[in-house]
Parts: sequence; structure tokens; C-alpha cells
Amino acid sequence: FGGLSGIGDLIVTCCSMHSRNRRAGILIGEGTSPEDAVKQVGTVEGYYCCHAAWELAQQHGVSMPITEQLYHILFDGADPQQALNNLMNRPKKHEYEEF
Repeated sequence: FGGLSGIGDLIVTCCSMHSRNRRAGILIGEGTSPEDAVKQVGTVEGYYCCHAAWELAQQHGVSMPITEQLYHILFDGADPQQALNNLMNRPKKHEYEEF
């Protein structure tokens, strides 16, 4: 995110319908299966990055609660509302604490 291209990419991903990741996320939020959303949109980098990030976190014992919930939605069929509840109701702690 160090330059204009990084910030621009972040803004497009978050705000623009030109973002494939955003379009896929909207489809999934509307009830389309993740697999069908990826097929409809085409290349969705975030879908594959989520899987890779979750695997790396598991291998190295890194706590990544948002990635974990996204992984369960995308690859385990978890309910997005339940995933949101899981995130919002997790115990409070300092981010630097061991888990």
C-alpha cells in the first residue's frame, strides 16, 4: 500500500464494481456458492489467497481470525452471518498476546 497504485487497488477492491473480488463477495453475500461466484466473475485472487493464507497460518501457528472465518465460508460452507457473529463475539485480548 506504499504508493498510489497500492492505495488505488485497495480503494477499487473496496468500493468499485470493477473489482472482481468485490463482485464475487457480493454474489456470495447474496447466496451464490463461492465456487459459482468465482466461475461467474472469473479470476478472483482473494479466493485463492484466502486458502493459501489460512494454510500458512495453520502451519506456523499464527492466529488470523478474519482469514479463518473467510476460509470457513469459502471452503467449508459456513454461514456468513454465523462467521460474523463468531468474529464479533470472540474474547477481547491484546493483539500481541500468545494464543
